[in-house]
Amino acid sequence: MTVLLVALGAAVGAPLRYLTDRVMRARFGDALPWGTLTVNVAGSFLLGLLLGLPLPAGTVALLGTGFCGALTTCSTFSWEILSLTRRSEIAAAAGYALLSITAGTGAAGIGGALAQAVS
Repeated sequence: MTVLLVALGAAVGAPLRYLTDRVMRARFGDALPWGTLTVNVAGSFLLGLLLGLPLPAGTVALLGTGFCGALTTCSTFSWEILSLTRRSEIAAAAGYALLSITAGTGAAGIGGALAQAVS
């Protein structure tokens, strides 16, 4: 049953990641990977929130592992940094990496703190 919950969450998270990337590219262009940044920060916040709440294991599998796991993406993040570096956009690559890691970690911390505050 857990595998099905993870798959169901992923079936929603992965298309949402794709659609978010398309929307962000249309709005802000593709000079920087705003779509990946957006889903990674939002997913980090949600995962921090979920893991801070006393939720049943099935809910964590569905929303945490499935949805957040498919929504967020470390491999695309890494590829985008490499692509910026290959285009000799070293400052943009470093700034994107720093912003992503700082914002994602901060968002997870805020999500966890919010969970503690409400539970």
